[in-house]
Amino acid sequence: MPLGPWRKKNKPTKEHLVENEELSGGQAGAGTLSKSSMNRAGLPPPPANLRPKLVFHTQLAHGSPTGRIEGFANVKELYARIAEAFKINPPEILFCTLNTHKIDMDKLLGGQIGLEDFIFAHIKGRKKEVEVYKSEDALGLTITDNGAGYAFIKRIKEGSVVDGVKVICVGDHVECINGCNIVGIRHYEVARMLKELPKDKFFTLSLVEPLKAFEMLEPRSKGAKPSDNKIGTGKGTLRLRSKGPATVEEEPTEFEENAVRKVDDLLESYMGIRDTELAATMVEVGRDKNNPDEFAMALDETLGDFAFPDEFVFDVWGAIGDAKQGRF
Repeated sequence: MPLGPWRKKNKPTKEHLVENEELSGGQAGAGTLSKSSMNRAGLPPPPANLRPKLVFHTQLAHGSPTGRIEGFANVKELYARIAEAFKINPPEILFCTLNTHKIDMDKLLGGQIGLEDFIFAHIKGRKKEVEVYKSEDALGLTITDNGAGYAFIKRIKEGSVVDGVKVICVGDHVECINGCNIVGIRHYEVARMLKELPKDKFFTLSLVEPLKAFEMLEPRSKGAKPSDNKIGTGKGTLRLRSKGPATVEEEPTEFEENAVRKVDDLLESYMGIRDTELAATMVEVGRDKNNPDEFAMALDETLGDFAFPDEFVFDVWGAIGDAKQGRF
């Protein structure tokens, strides 16, 4: 049942919420988050019990008091902390945006958070079921992932099959395809399932849209195009990983930003997904490799489950090389 103003919710406790508190992220705290391997002086990071905690400020995107969260090392733990602060269930959270309550895919939280970023959590709203006629091979959808088992729509191509179905919107979580529940299936598999649906046939999508406050209702968006903006606004960045501890790093270099943006474009072109964390991982794998064969082997060891086609791997290698040479 969708949330709404008529549904009674438990009030968050005062220790988690701060009314009208000014943003002061990147301050104070404790030590589950580690520094990158060495600091600028070439010294190892201090022991975990001596490192500062990182405290972030958060709100529910449709409106809420301000919460303070800390002690998370990946996206699932982040959702758990937000859910704890606002007394909701973690599965209610669809995705988060940084520094805006709007469904702005340019501001989507991926694998990195600036130390001064404000986190807005978008939670489940109305469910809807839509029948679509696949008149073309390509539906015009770009699928992304919330990092906790939910695939959702990041972009709708203008003039595409899905663009003609006005009830389908950017930000909608894809819950079922033809009655088959796909919660927990990675976004690249969801994109593949949609691509493999037979042409000239109807199919059904079960969707869940983000909850919106009445004053936030806006015309339907096609989704943001890739941006040249830096990830995060803080002086440093918290890098979240699906495996291993989170690390505090310097802001991405120009090479990293250019390479990640280009690899993300290639992911959309080849696979119909956008995933800056995945793109960043591929750039990290390829930055010190000397030839495409070495890169392909390292990529297979790290991300073998994706079964990337050879042509895509070669193009990614070329994009990383172009970024190294400053050709973007």
